Amino acid sequence: MELSRWLQWVLMSCVVTAAVFAGLVFPASVAAQSPPPDRQVAITIDDLPAGNSDKMPAAMITEMTTNLLAALQQQKVPAVGFVNEKKVYKWGQVDERIKALQMWLDAGFDLGNHTYSHLSLNQVGLKAWEDDVVQGESVLKLLLAQRNKKLRYFRHPYLDTGRDLLTRREAEAFLVERGYRIAPVTVDAWDWNFGGVYEESKKRGDTATQQELVKEYLAYTDAEFAYSEQLSMQLLGYQPKQILLLHANQMEAEHFNELVDVIRKRGYRFITLEDALSDQAYGLPDTFVGEEGTGWLDHWAITMGKPPQGSPRFPAWVDERYKVLPLPPQPQQPH
Repeated sequence: MELSRWLQWVLMSCVVTAAVFAGLVFPASVAAQSPPPDRQVAITIDDLPAGNSDKMPAAMITEMTTNLLAALQQQKVPAVGFVNEKKVYKWGQVDERIKALQMWLDAGFDLGNHTYSHLSLNQVGLKAWEDDVVQGESVLKLLLAQRNKKLRYFRHPYLDTGRDLLTRREAEAFLVERGYRIAPVTVDAWDWNFGGVYEESKKRGDTATQQELVKEYLAYTDAEFAYSEQLSMQLLGYQPKQILLLHANQMEAEHFNELVDVIRKRGYRFITLEDALSDQAYGLPDTFVGEEGTGWLDHWAITMGKPPQGSPRFPAWVDERYKVLPLPPQPQQPH
């Protein structure tokens, strides 16, 4: 009996000593840290049926679309694809290109308007831009109506929302009148730039460059998310439901699973665009105007008089390779 009491005393002493030691090594301020933020992100994919559609045969567009949709479904990631209808109208390929859009709807995803010809509001008059928006609705409305859906979302080409506030507000009123909700962007890893070089390397059979591009792209995306999270906290005091901009290209179709791994490792879960837009941040005052478009975190920062700084540095060698490609020029420059 005495031995039993002695053992109880020894055990109790060990517990007390351990508790005291834990208090010394791990103070309450460290041990009781708040849980990680509930990070959420919506995926949007521009330039359907394919980013480099003019140079991509319809059969390749079908293959790319099949692979990208399979990856989205496998990862259980909701997405909205934004269409440039002009890319549908290529002689001898119209039916197959329209089928690529139908594949998105058949797979359970939504489609939005990205204008007919990817026309920048900053580069043309308001009327010409409005006409391009309307012209971009013809096939889309028909395809959506066949599934009892309506055209709900609009994405500005180049994220150009207007060079002056009057033009911006008139464009926004025009979109609202036609039943649109503008799809903002808070994370943009410039995959159109990486993707263009990737496709050129793929044509040449240069697998080493493709692998390096994917490695750089994933690292840059990770850095962009970290930057957006930090900027969100500085501006808003919390991390809103982010909206990621991607493009319909071969790099995304072949490496989307790797991209998802990067995003999930940062603690994100994937949500619909509709859910993301319910975040109060997207109702903040926004008076941003400029020659070049940018993401909505930058919009809010500039509106608040706090121009953002410290954005990730884009890989110079990728940009240099992109500039010499035989592709339509982009009006923006990387960070």
